[in-house]
Amino acid sequence: MALGQRAPMERESLPSAEVTSLSHDGRGVARVDGKIVFIEDALPGERVRYRPGKRRRGFDTGTLVEILAPSPQRVAAKCRYFGVCGGCSLQHLDPRAQLNIKQDQLFENLNKIGKAEPDTLLAPLRGPCWGYRRKARLGVRFVPKKGGVLVGFRERRKSFVTPLQTCDVLDPRCATLLPSLTDVISELSCHDRIPQVEVAVGDNATALVFRHLQPLTDDDRGILGRWGMEHHVQVFLQPGDLNSVHPLSPRNPEPLHYHIDEFDVDIQFAATDFIQVNAEINCALIAEVARLLDPDANDRVLDLFCGLGNFTLPIARRAAEVTGYEANPVLIDKAKRNAQRNGCANTRFICADLDAEASGEVFADRKYDKLLLDPPRTGAMHVVKQLSQGQPRRIVYVSCNPATLARDTEVLVHVHRYRLTAAGVVDMFPHTQHVESIAVFERD
Repeated sequence: MALGQRAPMERESLPSAEVTSLSHDGRGVARVDGKIVFIEDALPGERVRYRPGKRRRGFDTGTLVEILAPSPQRVAAKCRYFGVCGGCSLQHLDPRAQLNIKQDQLFENLNKIGKAEPDTLLAPLRGPCWGYRRKARLGVRFVPKKGGVLVGFRERRKSFVTPLQTCDVLDPRCATLLPSLTDVISELSCHDRIPQVEVAVGDNATALVFRHLQPLTDDDRGILGRWGMEHHVQVFLQPGDLNSVHPLSPRNPEPLHYHIDEFDVDIQFAATDFIQVNAEINCALIAEVARLLDPDANDRVLDLFCGLGNFTLPIARRAAEVTGYEANPVLIDKAKRNAQRNGCANTRFICADLDAEASGEVFADRKYDKLLLDPPRTGAMHVVKQLSQGQPRRIVYVSCNPATLARDTEVLVHVHRYRLTAAGVVDMFPHTQHVESIAVFERD
């Protein structure tokens, strides 16, 4: 039976709870008889009935059955797949409330793990809540009992694929392809050997990378090629690892790119390269990083984990010199080409493993005034441990994981004696539990 339609006697026999907060994965957190219970789809401030689920030593789980007292911040989810699809977890919460909760998570981590509190709270960077996602990896499964080929995101906390006909968070140029994408995969001889399709949307074009576990026939290639031309998308094939990716249609596709207007910088990228998923927020974040880093014509800046040069090149418009470090040699080569295309002669790019124990040695002899960190979810522990005393005078840290940011903050503040002068959240992933943030550290 649907939520709220269970027999009254059955509902009344179920336990109730007061929800006090949200977990890092978007579930409501309650305490029942002294034990934490994670309740799917419940919101802070609500009183709910729930159906008990798995029991663990330290916590229990539950599924929302009835809302006895709703949160004033609860809204109707826009997407018809919400609750099944794992792509979003917070569509039932007002977008401003989502940001407030993410902000609370950030500062709780900084306080408990980092043992630090920022002097200034940065205003959240907000952008579009819908149609923002320009990069995605769609799962594909062939399930005869469910009608054949399924294309979509993984189901919530399951390995199954949610068959999507539309998606409200995907860029419309990608979302409109979903029905025909399912149809074209169904036509292939190896429709049961396509595990995923990676999607990338640039300012100029949309590209799809089809991963296939067995060789395509000539007919298959023709079907995909014609589909790509009909829908005006670039089609790539991936028979093996990332090095195997190659274009099918057109044979020589125009490189994908995005433009950062404020700095007149244009970044070229491949469909499988990492880029920030939210184009508008990415531009706002770059502008905020530049404001906080505040480079002048005499400043030498290090950009660690620089990738394609997303931050490096805009900062180079204002600094004397910017040096980017990145572990992936392919990205380093692309960053160099992006710098050349944009006329950024005051940049250098160096390939180095910044997650290694001796990562600090690669830039220890380099004189620099300011530092930008934009690490992956694992953070930048090896880097911050090895910062030279007296350098740099300011650090701007862009994070996609508040826990590792807080861990690194403890080292910066309590070992290297930096002051956490500012911190705030960035709305890079609306309607999801992911927390993007930015922090500023300075020496007195």
